[in-house]
Parts: sequence; C-alpha cells; structure tokens
Amino acid sequence: MNLCIISEYKCTFDDFKEIVESSSEATKEFISEWELIKVNDHKSIMMVNCSDMEALETFMTTDEMKAWDAENGCVDTLYSMEKIS
Repeated sequence: MNLCIISEYKCTFDDFKEIVESSSEATKEFISEWELIKVNDHKSIMMVNCSDMEALETFMTTDEMKAWDAENGCVDTLYSMEKIS
C-alpha cells in the first residue's frame, strides 16, 4: 500500500531525518521505496510503500517511538494513496 505520511514536529527537519534514516533497518521488512521531502524546518512529507500495515503500526507505537514523538512534539498523519490511471 502506498502511503503519504505528513509529520509535524518541534525538532528540526535534520533531527527528524536522522530518526527516519536510523529506523530504516528496523522497517525494511515492511517499508520499501520511501522518500522524505522537507516542507519546512518543522514539517515533512514521506512517501512509502508499506507491505504490512500492522507491522508499521506496531513499530510506530513502540515505547521508544512514542517517547521520541513526545520529546519532539511529533504528530504523524497518514493517508493511503492509489494510482489513478
């Protein structure tokens, strides 16, 4: 499933990018072809191909990720996308 994830946070884009990149090993089993786009220093859009939504939800709700989100004021909004022919 193709997803668009809009993230807003109090940290900088570079800090957010660092956590995304450091998580790529843990998410490689269910996330492929991801791209992170900077909107401004406190907002980004990530496009991903997710093969297992339950695994993504489990990853995003670990104690570690919830703590990081709380510390950095991060809120993610997810949208599913499909190609229009």
